[in-house]
Amino acid sequence: MTSIKARYIYTGTDVISDALLTFDGDRIKSVEASGARTDADFACEVITPAFIDPHCHIGMVRAGEPSNEEEANEQMESIIAHADALDSVQMDDTAFQDSVAGGVLYSCVVPGSGNIVGGRAAVLRNYATHTNAALIGRAGIKAAIGYNPTSTRDWKGTRPFTRMGTLSLLRGKLHDARERMKKEAKPEEPVSAEEEVLRSLLRGRETLRVHVHKTDDIAALLRLVDEFRLTVTVEHSCDVHDAGIYRELKDRSIPVVYGPVDAFAYKVELKHEHWRNIAFLLESGVQFGLMTDHPVVLQHMLLLQLRWFIRLGLSKTEAIGIVTRRNAEIIGLADNLGTLEPRKWASFVCWNGDPFDLSSYPVAAYGEGVSLDID
Repeated sequence: MTSIKARYIYTGTDVISDALLTFDGDRIKSVEASGARTDADFACEVITPAFIDPHCHIGMVRAGEPSNEEEANEQMESIIAHADALDSVQMDDTAFQDSVAGGVLYSCVVPGSGNIVGGRAAVLRNYATHTNAALIGRAGIKAAIGYNPTSTRDWKGTRPFTRMGTLSLLRGKLHDARERMKKEAKPEEPVSAEEEVLRSLLRGRETLRVHVHKTDDIAALLRLVDEFRLTVTVEHSCDVHDAGIYRELKDRSIPVVYGPVDAFAYKVELKHEHWRNIAFLLESGVQFGLMTDHPVVLQHMLLLQLRWFIRLGLSKTEAIGIVTRRNAEIIGLADNLGTLEPRKWASFVCWNGDPFDLSSYPVAAYGEGVSLDID
């Protein structure tokens, strides 16, 4: 049994002053006001839950490697639903260590946005030594609409030139898979690996996580949702500059994985991108989390993006809840991560001061009860 005393513990839902966190092995035993207790094993100023990045390409686009070695996008075909992001992750990417030192202990790694359907996401421990040890779960199938798939016309395979071309290719694949499902194919008739994934989407067993920035592209996605009864998340939405489409997403219980906030608006579909657009996200009441899209924004800067949410009126407790509890809920980690409470994983970060003070930094990190090297 190990106990750590802190001036403040942010639990992911609230903040406790003069508090004590106790854990045994990989599980938290208690988080409570410490009162006059002086028997803690360690002490620090602040404890937060481990931060979680719900959308990134860490380990696929690797620090110190030339761009022609990045593996976020597969250029052989526009729809490659059965690809697996995990197969391209290399855990010796030095960005993983930087992330751990910044308090980001978990990542949801997704294929890139050049493909209409890019493949399966992998949820990883950033501190693991290899991908089998890193993998803790899955979080849907990555897709992309809008500008990005239309910009890959020089790649191999069947490629769209327009938004309607992108959606026609995706709609055609889903339609054909649905029709074959209706006919109840005979057992001896093989189903391709790609179609197995499409069928899982049509049955609602997997979430389609869709890269999309603009309001009308989100509207087009909703038409696809209605046509095929898909379960989806909206990933990015940085060009949305009105709360209306977010209200519709809220009404449909479709979450948003927002961001990245501090990236350069390098393409026309981001011409309305601005940190003040966060106000529309907050106003709508839609469920949302926050990504880095690493390396678009370096993952260890996930916390820094929260300053804009605080500027727009959120408390520090609410802001920390975005990159802990909210992110965990959206990608299916909430049973073990996202908040500090009994029986959840002992995964947390100890700080020498207020995390939002630029002079503060993590002094210790624990992943499932194991002390991590954050030098």
